[in-house]
Amino acid sequence: MAVVFNPFLPSFQADPYRAYAALRAAEPVHYSATLQAWVLTGYAACERVLRDPAAFASNPDLATSAVAQALQAQRRTFPLGEVPTVLTSDPPAHTRLRGIVTRAFTPRIVEERRGRIEEIAAGLLDAALDAGAPFDLVAAFAQPLPVIVIAELLGVPPEDRALFRGWSAALAGQTNLFTTPAVTEAARRASSELIEYFDRAIAERRRAPREDLLTALVQAEDAHSGMGGNRLSHDELLAFCILLLVAGHETTTHLLANGTLALARHPEQRERLRDGGATIAQGVEELLRFDSPVQAVARVAARDVELEAQALRQGDTVLVMVGAANRDPARFAAPDTLDVTRADLHHLSFGLGPHFCLGAPLARLEAAVGFEALLRRLPALVLEGEPVRGGTFALRGLRELRVRSD
Repeated sequence: MAVVFNPFLPSFQADPYRAYAALRAAEPVHYSATLQAWVLTGYAACERVLRDPAAFASNPDLATSAVAQALQAQRRTFPLGEVPTVLTSDPPAHTRLRGIVTRAFTPRIVEERRGRIEEIAAGLLDAALDAGAPFDLVAAFAQPLPVIVIAELLGVPPEDRALFRGWSAALAGQTNLFTTPAVTEAARRASSELIEYFDRAIAERRRAPREDLLTALVQAEDAHSGMGGNRLSHDELLAFCILLLVAGHETTTHLLANGTLALARHPEQRERLRDGGATIAQGVEELLRFDSPVQAVARVAARDVELEAQALRQGDTVLVMVGAANRDPARFAAPDTLDVTRADLHHLSFGLGPHFCLGAPLARLEAAVGFEALLRRLPALVLEGEPVRGGTFALRGLRELRVRSD
């Protein structure tokens, strides 16, 4: 019987890992006629694609299927839709862009935020617990924590955080395979409003530089440089700010929510973290592997290539199912078991190779601080009712997670 991969079923959103396992066992490199794309569910194939940008490009405009071309046309209707970013470019353009933004987004800048992130986490939990349990952990903690962190990092004033949250949510809706006209229009409007916002903020930083990331990025920007320069063009700066908002907010929100749900359902693992049987750093990596916020990454075959006996043609879309690779029994022992003492932590949740997630240090820091605060303030975490799934095809998360501490 032919294997079918249908990510649009409600059962898939609730638990994609069964579908991944069935597809991996039957056809780990599977062509989906519905998606007009190759779907990879094995760790080895996913790792190869992520490590080989020469054969598997990140530029979506190279894809040739009708579905891909429709998405390309839609993206071109967005403001800055044709501006390359670190996500959608390949060497040498990617090398240049990443080199520039890395100078502004350094580990030192991230680590300097630790004390402030601890303050934010404590304050959010204080407010949630003072309001009385149970409370929605997504709305009270997992969502505002990364929004506040990224907003402060960029120098955004507190009164504008709600705007950022709304814009980020609207743009994240575009990470689904297929969207409604209303979702697309909301994302397009959010893009336009963000551009206006950052245009004003950039002008302010030029007049009066501050000690924030946006100032550092502005100082790496030159409106007249063009693609061959060693500085960002104005459009590249705007596109990176928008990318940083969405990538730095949505994924960390989902990591905190997914991880809290996993620990609530596995209290013995939560106790290992609380009593020091495993480090918080170990726990974060295992939670990333177990229920990754990023479930899918797209690549395009840059040339005809064979992948595990399947012939891929130049222009074919390739979906690297990160969540499936992280549960591959050929790579991880007992992959469906949450084990915060696991030694093998080479998951793919942050990618691999030249596109390894630029924000990984910040995400790890926020998660470590967040889970430390939760374990300390809610030592006996209990779920209140069923969690409500949210997220998209590419981003796995929760819309609501009501909890209490007994």
